Parts: sequence; structure tokens; C-alpha cells
Amino acid sequence: MNDSASAPAPWATASLVLADGSVFWGRGIGATGRTLGEICFNTAITGYQEILTDPSYAGQIITFTFPHVGNVGANGFDIESDVAAVRGLVLRADITQPSNFRAVSHLDKWLKSQNLIGIAGIDTRRMTRLIRDHGFQTAAICHGEIDIEAARAEIAAWPGLEGMDLAKDVTCRQSFTWDESLWLPHSGYGKQEAPRHRVVAIDYGIKKNILRNLAGAGCQVTVVPADASVEQIMRHQPDGIFLSNGPGDPAATGTYAVPVIRELVESGKPMFGICLGHQMLGLALGAKTIKMKNGHRGANHPIKNLETGLVEITSQNHGFVVDADSLPAGVVATHVSLFDGTLAGLKMTDKPVFSVQYHPEASPGPQDSTYLFRQFTTAMGGAS
Repeated sequence: MNDSASAPAPWATASLVLADGSVFWGRGIGATGRTLGEICFNTAITGYQEILTDPSYAGQIITFTFPHVGNVGANGFDIESDVAAVRGLVLRADITQPSNFRAVSHLDKWLKSQNLIGIAGIDTRRMTRLIRDHGFQTAAICHGEIDIEAARAEIAAWPGLEGMDLAKDVTCRQSFTWDESLWLPHSGYGKQEAPRHRVVAIDYGIKKNILRNLAGAGCQVTVVPADASVEQIMRHQPDGIFLSNGPGDPAATGTYAVPVIRELVESGKPMFGICLGHQMLGLALGAKTIKMKNGHRGANHPIKNLETGLVEITSQNHGFVVDADSLPAGVVATHVSLFDGTLAGLKMTDKPVFSVQYHPEASPGPQDSTYLFRQFTTAMGGAS
């Protein structure tokens, strides 16, 4: 767990190299090889498999602050995308042996199946403080053959997430329909067989649990790729349009996604955006986005609803934010973070268009904010 490249411990099988020159030694987990990305931390104590399969983590290496990762094993139900987009993971302790009736395999076996490279034995409290105090930086994990200088060269050459468009990397390649609904105890996921609303969800890196919540709220969901045109979207005759979460810099989508959203707003259709969708909606309405120092990632972030005065405990995962001071006339703030006061939600005053920076679908996390899906269906006409 030292930060000297000269003398790895005899038990070390992996290294974590940072852009500031630091090297941490540990034990490799998952696949072997070398990976790099922007290192961040997540404070959730549950849902490591959901976190690792959230497409919003594309281009990033996750430091888990909770030490017992692996305790519920891995299964095919708790995934948010079929292919993990995250670049790697950093753990304090070795992977915990699974002890859960839903476990199908050991987490390490699942990591190998996803070609995910990780490192254990790292002082994650120290790593979290480093990121918190000094902000994001590029990092590389080497597992197996360790070449510190090669890792440093790759780090120096990597441009970072600011200005990087990753939505096109994780979006679907063609449209599809979705009817799987929310989890039913002892039965698995349900199925929406009597939808009342037609929704087009634009996939910038959408999570499966968002789709399940939309279906559970009474929606027939058609998912379209991130670069779908207005004509391709409206061809489905939607009652409402959903803008999904996703990775990368929202400003980097300005050549294809933001102009489409701007035109969709003019259609007058109800619109609901989450995370990256919220940020791109802000851009389409004339606001600006900025990169945060260390972002918000966890399942216990307090948000104040400015319309009700109530506090919601939310799940969050973002490194960019809409600048509240840049909101144009006709657009108002609806939610703010109680951690740092950053904008967490907005709406138009003359159209049924709204969005939030956090994740009301949770997975993992509390379900204080699932009312937003009902708010969306109400805007489309009728309670869900």
C-alpha cells in the first residue's frame, strides 16, 4: 500500500499508478492486463454489481469506500447493462466470499467474464481523501505484467473525460422495445402487459432499472440510439420522451444530441431527463455545464425539493453539473444538493419538461424519488 515505484511488496501482483506520479501496490483481481481511466470513488455500501454495470461509469475506475465488496456474490439479475463499461475497480480488502441465496458465482469469476481489471489491498480511505482534496486524475491499474513506465506514458497521453463523447460508445445500435417491469418478491421481474402511455427513451447509456421503472409506471417503451433524429423519434408517435443517463462530457454531444433535444422541446411533448439527459436538456435550453472537482457518487446524497421543501435521500453518479447561474428565463431550479448547493433539478415554466441530476430509479439506493416517474406519466395524461 505504499506509493513508491521502487520496491513493491513481495505479495503484490498489481499496481495502481496515478497521474501525479504515485504508485500503490496491491493484489490483482479480475482479468489480467492494464487499464486506465479517470479514478473516482463511490460511497454506497450496497449494489457493487449494479454500479459496475452502470454505463455512466464508462471511462472511469471506481474506488469503493465500502470494504466488503463481493459479499452477495454475482448474478444475472443485478446488472444495469449487458456489458460493463467501467474501466476498473479499486478495493480495500480482498473480495469477500459470497454469502447470499441469490449468488450464482463469485465476484472475481464475474469480473473475469466481463474482462474487468481490479486491484485490492489499497488504502481506499487515503485514495478517497486524495480525490476529494485534489480532484479527479487519470489512473492505471496493472494486473499481471506490471510496467510502471508504460502505464505512466498511457496516462500522459489520455486526454481525460472533459470534452470526451462517450454516449455513442455505450448506446444501443438499433431501436428496441422494452416491457420488463419492477422486481416482484419471489417471482423475479414483472412484465408490463397493459401500458397506458407510449414513451420513446433516448439511450445515452440507459440503465435497465430506469426502463423497468418506466414500464412499471404504465409505459410502453421504445428505446432509440443516442444519435436518433427527430423524425426517427417522432415516427413512434410518443406521448412522452425520456432522456437517459450516460457517460462523458454533455457538451461533447452538441453536434448531434443537444440539437435534437432542442427541437423535441419545441414539439411540446412531455419530457423527463436523468443525469446526462438532465445536463443535455440544460444545454438545449441555453444553460451551461461545468466539470466538478470530484463529483457525486453514492447512495446517500441529500437533495432538497424546492417545490415541496422536503428532503430526498438519493443515489447519484455524475462528474458534470448544470450551472445554476446560467439557467435562462423560463427555466427554474426544482432541486438542489444539500452537500454543496449544486443544481439537482430543473423544469420549464411553460412546457411539461423537467429533469433531475440524480437517479430516482436508485439500483442501488433509496427510493425516495420514484415519484418522478409518476410525475412524468401524469404529464402525459392520467395517473399511473
